[in-house]
Amino acid sequence: MRRYQAQLKLAFSRLGLMLAVLGPGLITASADNDAPGIATYSMAGSTYGYRFLWLLLLITVGEVVVQETAARMGAVTGKGTADLIRERFGVKMTAFAMVCLLLANVGTTVAQFAGVAAATELFGISRYITVPLAALLVGVVVLRGTYERVEKVLLVLCLSALSYVISAFMIKPPWGEILRQAVIPTVQWDTGFILAVLATIGTTITPWGIVYIQASVADKGVSLEKYHLTRLDVMVGSVWGNIVSAFIIICTAATLYVVGISVETAEQAALALAPLAGAWARFLFAIGLLGASLLAASVLPLSTTYAICEAFGWERGLDHQPRDARIFYGLYIGIIALSVLTVLIPGIPLFPLMWLSQSMNAILLPVLLLMVLKLVNDRRIMGDWVNSRFQNAFSWALAIFIGIITLVLFASPLLGA
Repeated sequence: MRRYQAQLKLAFSRLGLMLAVLGPGLITASADNDAPGIATYSMAGSTYGYRFLWLLLLITVGEVVVQETAARMGAVTGKGTADLIRERFGVKMTAFAMVCLLLANVGTTVAQFAGVAAATELFGISRYITVPLAALLVGVVVLRGTYERVEKVLLVLCLSALSYVISAFMIKPPWGEILRQAVIPTVQWDTGFILAVLATIGTTITPWGIVYIQASVADKGVSLEKYHLTRLDVMVGSVWGNIVSAFIIICTAATLYVVGISVETAEQAALALAPLAGAWARFLFAIGLLGASLLAASVLPLSTTYAICEAFGWERGLDHQPRDARIFYGLYIGIIALSVLTVLIPGIPLFPLMWLSQSMNAILLPVLLLMVLKLVNDRRIMGDWVNSRFQNAFSWALAIFIGIITLVLFASPLLGA
């Protein structure tokens, strides 16, 4: 009996240890299915059918490699990405990297408030009312330190993305064709397809995700002895997040692409959930979109501001008074204000705005990724924890692929594509 109790105690101890370490990878990967993520996958599935599943499979591997690299750097050095970039590359390169990060993250923050607008307009409420209110809510919740309480509610709302998994099995799509499209690459060289490729990459492997996961692991003080649990967290999180993403593509392809509906609005995207929710599909979609938008809008501006202030050694943190950390608070308010004003431009299309922001994410990603590769392969920084040959080869291939796709994108108008 005592032996059984001892084994049970050991099992619970191990489970507690795992739960204490798990989190950053799962949260970061799940955040891929935020408002611009849902918009991107819905537009990809409804416009190109199952043709983006092979890319998603490839990106899953890429996300595991990139996120694990950032997490390992956090565990080994105990420092954030911006801090290491400043120490290794100096002020000029740090400024360049932070400008790229700022552009990418402002674009994604704009997309989150566009998600708020799209979701609330499904309830018949004007964006000119809801977007400023959402910005005010996010500001109050974050700046007054009540975010953790609200986070649990928003995470529950985000679970509505699981409805795509249920809906897909109810539709009974052609699984044989889905499997074929997942393993056989299909490429088109027109501008629309290239933008969709970049958006799919940019909503999955994000500059903010790299910075966030490294900071999270560093802040948690994950020891190298327990790092294997963090690696597991990254792998499980990346795979799970992209499974949900794949089902969004499958649902929209099986319900919208087959009838010739290419998603351009939230109302059209909601139709993909009709087999599960019927007349309530638009409300289920709106709730999930709203929860995902508010969750990401609460995290992104703050994480961006922290990273930039960390890079240049400026005072940062909510424990400082605004007069003592003017740049920190100014950047935070500025990012939210600019995002809100952009979304409130009359006639601006919300769904295209969301997925175009993710294309910009992908275009700017190689700048940060190449710096991270330089850092993680420096034995003075990482010791024996440098990248493997596979990790380096895959990361370089990803950066080169994005570079080629970007060049093709800008060259295609000149070639009449």
